[in-house]
Amino acid sequence: MRVEYDAVDVTIDGATIVHDVTVSIPSGHFVGIVGPNGSGKSTLLRCLYRALTPSAGTVRVDGVDNLTVSMRLNALQVAAFTQDSPLQFDFTAAEVVATGRLPHGRAFSRDRAHDHLVCREAMLLADAQHLSERSFLSLSGGERQRVLIARAFAQEPKVLVLDEPTNHLDVHHQYAVLSAAKKLGVTVVAALHDLNLAAQYCDQLFVLGAGRLVCSGTPAEVITVDVLRRWFEIGGHIITHPRLGVPQIIFDEKEYR
Repeated sequence: MRVEYDAVDVTIDGATIVHDVTVSIPSGHFVGIVGPNGSGKSTLLRCLYRALTPSAGTVRVDGVDNLTVSMRLNALQVAAFTQDSPLQFDFTAAEVVATGRLPHGRAFSRDRAHDHLVCREAMLLADAQHLSERSFLSLSGGERQRVLIARAFAQEPKVLVLDEPTNHLDVHHQYAVLSAAKKLGVTVVAALHDLNLAAQYCDQLFVLGAGRLVCSGTPAEVITVDVLRRWFEIGGHIITHPRLGVPQIIFDEKEYR
C-alpha cells in the first residue's frame, strides 16, 4: 500500500514538532526517515499508526485518510514497532507475539492453526523462536526488541512502521531484522540513525531537520558530505560499497570541526 503525508503539521503542548511535511511512498518501497535527534522522525511515524493526530494536513494509506477508518482496520493495514513499548505482564515471548493477531480478531487461541503458523514464522524471521517459552520480562533489551519486532511481523500488515528497530541489537541482528523486513515485500517506513544501514536497505531517504523535510531522494542522492555537515554536524568521506554499489560513510569529526 502506498503512504502519503500531505502538508502534515504536528503541534504538541504549543510547540510545532513537524512542519508542513509532504512525502509520497510507493507501495512496496522500503524508505528511511533520517535526521538528528529531535528532528521529528518518531512524531511523523506516530501519525501513520495513529498514536498522534496531525494538527494540520492528512496522512493517507492507499489513498484513504487514515483518520476516517476504524482503529481495527488501521491496525490490519499498519503495524508498528516503536521505541516505547512498555509491557509489564509476565507473558511468554510467544504470547507477546500472539498479540499481533488481535487486529484479526483473535489471540491466545490454542486451536487456531493458521495463527500459530503465522506467529511461528514471525519469530523465525526475527530470530526469536528460541525465546518462545521464556518470560518476556526475563529477556535482555535486544531479545525483547526481536520479540516485539516478531509481534509486528505477526500482524501481517500491508505497511510496517519501524521506529529505531536496530537499537539494542548486535550487528548480526541489525542486519537480520532489516533483511527480514525487506523480504516481507510490504511498504516499510523506518526511522533510522545508522546512515550506513539506511543506505544499504532503503530505496529512498527523507531527511528531517528541525521538523521540516530538508531533502529526499535515493541514498546516493541524499548521502553527501554537504548533507552530513549541514544536518548532522559531522564530516565524513563517502565511499561506495563494493558489492551493493550504495554510498557508505567513514565519519570524520575532525574533518568538519
